[in-house]
Amino acid sequence: MTRAPERPAGGADAATGTGPSLLYLLKRTELVVRARLEELLKPAGVTALQYTALTVLERHDGISAAQLARDSFVTAQSMADMVRALESRGLVRREPNPVNRREKVILLADAGRRLLADHAEPARRLEERMVADLSPADVERFRDALKSAHRALS
Repeated sequence: MTRAPERPAGGADAATGTGPSLLYLLKRTELVVRARLEELLKPAGVTALQYTALTVLERHDGISAAQLARDSFVTAQSMADMVRALESRGLVRREPNPVNRREKVILLADAGRRLLADHAEPARRLEERMVADLSPADVERFRDALKSAHRALS
């Protein structure tokens, strides 16, 4: 019985010389970034997903939970649980939407701003480590390529 040659993870094909798929490489990078971010945030008692939500609020304070969920890449149900957890720690607060009183908006609390300020430099260093082998021009091209890929799929 003849066995097919094994293919390395990510869809690489030794016969054609093609490397791993872009989807595989992107997911692998996302997972290692998340793991490093979790390590960095562990002493503060927040997860990478919670940190992401806080950074979204830092840029777009006073948005609905539904919008925060979309911008943070989680489901509405996950966001509801996350907002409760962040609110119980005093990192965010909910207030009635001035435009629609039946809706609440999520706001970054002072403690959330302090947490982000405390972790801005370590997060910046993590990002620098990720692109350390790239020139500044390559970093900008990488950033543009990621934005373009996102737009193409949105």
